[in-house]
Amino acid sequence: MPWYVHVLIVYFSQCSKVTPINELTNTQPTDLQGLSVKLETVLGEIKSLQISQEASVESLQKTYKEQGAVMIEQMRGNLNTYIDECDNNYVGTSGGNEHYLKEEMCRNVVSIVNEFDNITVKELNEMKDEVLRKKVSIARSFNKFTDLQNDLKTYYYYSQKIEHKGLCFIASMKCERKLQQALTLLDKSGNMFTLQGKSLHKVRIPSDTDSCHITAICVLPEGQVLIADFNNKKVKLLDKQYRMVSHCGVNGYPHDICQIKPSAIAVTVEDFSNPHEVQFITVTQSQLVPARKFQLKHKCICIAHHQGALYISSGTALYKYSMRGKLLNKVYENISHEDTGKNYCELIMIRWHWEYVL
Repeated sequence: MPWYVHVLIVYFSQCSKVTPINELTNTQPTDLQGLSVKLETVLGEIKSLQISQEASVESLQKTYKEQGAVMIEQMRGNLNTYIDECDNNYVGTSGGNEHYLKEEMCRNVVSIVNEFDNITVKELNEMKDEVLRKKVSIARSFNKFTDLQNDLKTYYYYSQKIEHKGLCFIASMKCERKLQQALTLLDKSGNMFTLQGKSLHKVRIPSDTDSCHITAICVLPEGQVLIADFNNKKVKLLDKQYRMVSHCGVNGYPHDICQIKPSAIAVTVEDFSNPHEVQFITVTQSQLVPARKFQLKHKCICIAHHQGALYISSGTALYKYSMRGKLLNKVYENISHEDTGKNYCELIMIRWHWEYVL
């Protein structure tokens, strides 16, 4: 019978200095009161973040359900409209043609249903997948915070109950380390962006008749920056060094910008005297060239481009348009306030209120 010999080799690194715990307790007394304040603050922040994350998931689920209901209602409306048109067009049709007309009607109804299956159901499934991804991510975060909460409460409890100074010191040190872990996790979960710096640049040009008021900004892949100057009814182009290189006027007050191609943008334009419109602009050799445009029957405030479609917010509703300006559907509407839809395009709108500078 063979013999097996297992050898365990353990390497220890030499400590540069060893300090007995009883000496540390004399030089670094445990501040239980300060620890209690930190603990309450961190636990409160963890609770607030958990509530915020749960509310985010509930909001996503609600939006998904409402969007599904809206899309189904739109399909019903399309079917009812088509059937009504058929009733009006087929009145007085001879019996010989009735069979063929019914077949055509069935084909068109099937076409409407297939379009719903191919486009609308796909969008709903994408929304459903996004909700599930958010729920999984938040569940993982929730579990991490729950473990931290339990550890923090345990260490703090024993740091209060233990009478031995050395053990109390160890418990408080572990509690401090867990607090640092919690703060790090809170920082990663709560702060999505970190400001790295800022700089001021002049964007006013001689032809401007008013102070510059920037309502939208868009950065192209090559680093050029486009800005919407609301007061002067212009779109301005800056190079990589933020120097003004081109500009073009629009028929009203530009509200928002979105990139539709590597060198093309769409701008929402509003004015009291002109219809609501979307203006397309191309960037050619560092020059802005106005292209086609289309008009809308509602206000157009925010705009975003996604998978070949334009999403335009009126302030109370979000609409989906084709690139040719055809209204595809109304995604969502909330008329409880005049600005309920200002963020429906999920844009980050950055405004500068300083005159002449970006």
